[in-house]
Amino acid sequence: MARKAADLDTLIRLRQWAEDERQRELAALVTREEQLIAYGRELERQLVREGEIARNDPTSAGFMFGAFVEDHKKRRERLAVTIAAVRKEIEEARDRLAAAFRERKTMEEVQKHRRTREAIEADRLEQVALDEVAANQYRRRG
Repeated sequence: MARKAADLDTLIRLRQWAEDERQRELAALVTREEQLIAYGRELERQLVREGEIARNDPTSAGFMFGAFVEDHKKRRERLAVTIAAVRKEIEEARDRLAAAFRERKTMEEVQKHRRTREAIEADRLEQVALDEVAANQYRRRG
């Protein structure tokens, strides 16, 4: 028995939902990356502020500035590692999104071909019925 194109509607909706889910995951990761980049900018602003404070008061603040710079370097290194990990996750999420898109498009193409075949078959059956009517009318006249 031939399957109807409508059989795929539910499957296509499921694939669309999966694609939307992958898109939300990607958006969350991109947002996380933007937050980390903003945090990096804030770290740089902190370094500039602390440097100015240390220049203005070299006796007390200048003494602590070295420790601050060391801590700042460690935070920048941790941030760089975290950003690299998030970027790797973003690439993986993009791959998952592309796969979900391909799956949905494949189902839509299958559905499109089924509907085309159904329309061709319906036209053929209609033509057979019309031919039969015409043949019956011809026999009655003759």
